[in-house]
Amino acid sequence: MFNVKEKNILITGATSGIGHSAALSLSLMGANIIFIARDKQKAEKLSDEIKKISGKDSTFIIADLSSQKEIIKATDIFKNMNISLDILLNNAGLINLKRKETTDGFEETFAVNHLAYFTLTNLLLDKIKDSPSSRIVNVSSGAHFAVKRMNFDDIQSINSYKPFKVYGYSKLANILFTKKLSDILKNDDVTVNCLHPGVVATGFASQNNSKLQKFIFGLAKPFMRTSDNGAKTSVYLCSSSDVSNISGKYFYNSKISKTSNGANNSQDADRLWDISLQLTGLI
Repeated sequence: MFNVKEKNILITGATSGIGHSAALSLSLMGANIIFIARDKQKAEKLSDEIKKISGKDSTFIIADLSSQKEIIKATDIFKNMNISLDILLNNAGLINLKRKETTDGFEETFAVNHLAYFTLTNLLLDKIKDSPSSRIVNVSSGAHFAVKRMNFDDIQSINSYKPFKVYGYSKLANILFTKKLSDILKNDDVTVNCLHPGVVATGFASQNNSKLQKFIFGLAKPFMRTSDNGAKTSVYLCSSSDVSNISGKYFYNSKISKTSNGANNSQDADRLWDISLQLTGLI
């Protein structure tokens, strides 16, 4: 029987939204929460909340996941803790209405939503493999249905930037990454799965100071899920014994769900992996 009690779970994007709800839920189950956050004040607030509801201490690492250098720094800090890594929950994400570039010169949505998952996971893979029955959980989205296949001709969205399409490509990348990594780890005691949390009413996209954006989200908010409901599938994949032997799948409402044809393209998964290696310098 799989049990998260006293297991070490590393979470990205835990200070708000579904990541926040997942961190609190998993701590209540007895897990040890370590999380990466960009804002120290928000990180301290979450640590206080975890202590208050579960009585457990948590640990945070301050890093900006849009920066490859910061991701490397964060993984070094984690490794120096000399603790096991039983579960990695890649949850951090964003959407920008206008194209922005990171310090590395990458389009920011692609950098945070995909390359951060890719680099963080690969740099911690040995730690993950060292833990028995370890898990990697990647938060994707049904938004991947908005695009047919990865746009390798303009992967940095230089020639065309349409916010929801760019976001869709990044979430498609999450699924392709999940499937490729699951295949790579098929002989290891590690599962890799991804999920669609549903359309959730959170502070997601709040970095976009747009009246139109706020108006659209205001109209849709009554029909959206709460963060707690949105986090349920993340928590399920991190904690349930039902998925102990399942890997490479896409879940919605805690059940295996269908993806787009583009998300099942193994050649695209291979190509994205190779491009990601080159971009991150992990070759």
